Parts: sequence; C-alpha cells; structure tokens
Amino acid sequence: MRRLAVFLLLLAGLLGVLVASGVVRLRVNLEPAEWVSASPFWREQPGEAPLPPVLGIWVELARAVKPAVVNVSTTQRTQRPGPEDFFRRFFEGPQRPQPRGRQSLGSGFIVSADGYVGTNLHVVRGASEIVVQLADHTAHQAKLVGGDPKTDIALLKIDGSGLPTLAFGDSDRLQVGEPVMAIGNPFGLDQTVTTGIVSAKERFIGAGPYDDFIQTDASINPGNSGGPLVDVRGALIGINSAIFSQTGGSVGIGFAIPVNIAKDVLPQLRERGKVVRGYLGVSVGPVPADVRRKLGVPGERGALVAEVVPRAPASAAGLAPGDVITAFQDAPIQSPNELTRRVAGTPPGTEVRLKVVRPGAGELAITAKLGTLREEPTSDDR
Repeated sequence: MRRLAVFLLLLAGLLGVLVASGVVRLRVNLEPAEWVSASPFWREQPGEAPLPPVLGIWVELARAVKPAVVNVSTTQRTQRPGPEDFFRRFFEGPQRPQPRGRQSLGSGFIVSADGYVGTNLHVVRGASEIVVQLADHTAHQAKLVGGDPKTDIALLKIDGSGLPTLAFGDSDRLQVGEPVMAIGNPFGLDQTVTTGIVSAKERFIGAGPYDDFIQTDASINPGNSGGPLVDVRGALIGINSAIFSQTGGSVGIGFAIPVNIAKDVLPQLRERGKVVRGYLGVSVGPVPADVRRKLGVPGERGALVAEVVPRAPASAAGLAPGDVITAFQDAPIQSPNELTRRVAGTPPGTEVRLKVVRPGAGELAITAKLGTLREEPTSDDR
C-alpha cells in the first residue's frame, strides 16, 4: 500500500510539472451538452409591468397601514395542575398549587404617536404580562390603561414617541359592499393582510348589550382579534373581534366593532380607565307593523317602550309603556339598539330631548335628565 501511495504521488507531481512547462495542455469544456437548453421553458412576465390601478390601491394601502398595526402577546398566570403534579402529590404529599404561564396572541393598532394602543379586552383580560411588538419587530412592555367589557374594547400604553398611527374613519357612513382590508396576527403570522367587502352592518350576535357589528368576508382568524379593519382610504372603520365558524378557522363570516363605538369608549378609558354610561330606565323593543300604522309612525323608525323602571329618569320624565320614541336629541331613532347605544353614549346628568308618539295623544316632546348606568360585576370582579 505504501508503495502504491508513493507511486501515485510521484505520478501527480510529474503531471503537474508537464502541465506547468506546457508540454501537456488540459482543456475543460464548460459548454452544456446538446440536449441541455440554457433558456427557461416558461414564459417570463416583465417585473416592471404595472398593476392595474384598481388592484394597485391594495398594495399602497397595505404599505401605508401596516406600520401602525401591532402584535399583542400576553401571559396569564393560572393555578391549573399539570400531569406531573399527580406524582408529586403521591410521593411528597399535598402541595400548594404553583402558578403556570399561559400565553395567547392577538393584534392591535396604534391610536396615538405617544404609545396608546387599541385592542380587544378579551385579548388582554387577566394577563399578568402584556408585550406589544411593533411592525419593526421591536418589543415593548405594555400596561392596561382600561377596558370595557360591554364593548370588548381595551386601551394599552407603551413607552414611545413619534409612532405611526391609524386615522379614524366614520363607520356610520360605511356602505354594504364597500371594500375593506383586515390586518393582524392570525395564528401568530404577523402583519397578515386579507381583503373583502362589508357584508352587512348592525349585526346583533349576542356578544353584549351594545352589539352593532360590521360583518365582513375578509378572512379573520384566531389572532386577528383587536386588529384593524380599514377602508380604501386607509382609515380605521372597525376593530376585528369575532368570527362565526364551526371549525375554528375563517369561513368568510367575521365581525368587527364599528370605530364610532371606539370613539366613545377610548377617551373614557384614557381618562378614568373605565366607561361611565348614561341611564334612562326603559326596556324597549321593535315597533310592530300594526302599532306603527295605528300611531302613524313613518318608515321603520322608533323604539317601543315595553317597561319603565320605577323612580328611574324615564319615570320622572313621564314616559309610559306603549310610547314610541322616535327621536333622541333631535336625531331620528331607527331601532331599539340605536336608542340603547345613544343613551349609553351620553354623559350622566345630561338633559336629553325625546320625541315620543303616544296612543291617543299624538307626538309629544319630553325632556329627561339621564342617570348613571350601574355596571354589573364581571367574572373578574367577583
């Protein structure tokens, strides 16, 4: 073996000398074989070809909105026993429960340049730690400034200045069929963009007393909660909050809280950490068609008073069961839900003007001084 190795080494050295001296020339052919084609077998589309204007707007919209969209991650401390606790109890006797961390993900949007962030309350409720990750991937510890269980809106605060923000639009002017874009953190996939249209407005899904959801077919999945729904102008028109699904994933039926509700809630959360609502003291329902005809109530307007709470502002103002409230503060009332939202959004102590149609008396003008709505304790408060 040693002789063979020495022979091969001498042979390689001799070949090197011959090549270096020019006695032997080596030629390497780098040309492809005849059966190999150097050109692709597909058709290339020039990259500089512009998108049609109607589609290019989505690219510009995503570029403008994404910097103001954030990821919200939370850690919750729980006392749930794990499988190892069984063995610890068996060998060591009874043990005090040890807190465990449970993490969840959601989305949010920057409300103001000094670090206020909006999201859903269910994303951050009960969290022992909240971390907000910006579009530039920097992470910031956040504190919960306040939350409103009745609308599922929460306000966070991070340290910062000069942050990109979202302009607030007007959800009342939103039209069914209008295109929209949702941006968020579904399944932890940050800065995910989906598009769709407004499928319906004023949806009641049983989430709370102030249900007034925007329905959209833009894909919304777990992790999108708290993220923005924006219109083609790049303005915030909703906060993505819920989906209808039998599988846990998007089936094209998503719901967003109208931004006009957030406009009423966020200032109060910033100021006092909670929402104080006006209280009239009536139970109302839709106006039946026969009652509408009998009283001459036009169109689909009005809220029928079914009950008046004793000693409540409505009782003091003279409202009675059977009255139909057609206007609040000189603005028409289209439905019972609208009256409930309008009353709740008016500060307690305000004297409000009501237009009422009463059987046998015709249209009346009534003034009532709103009280303060008593908040029911949540499960976190008990």
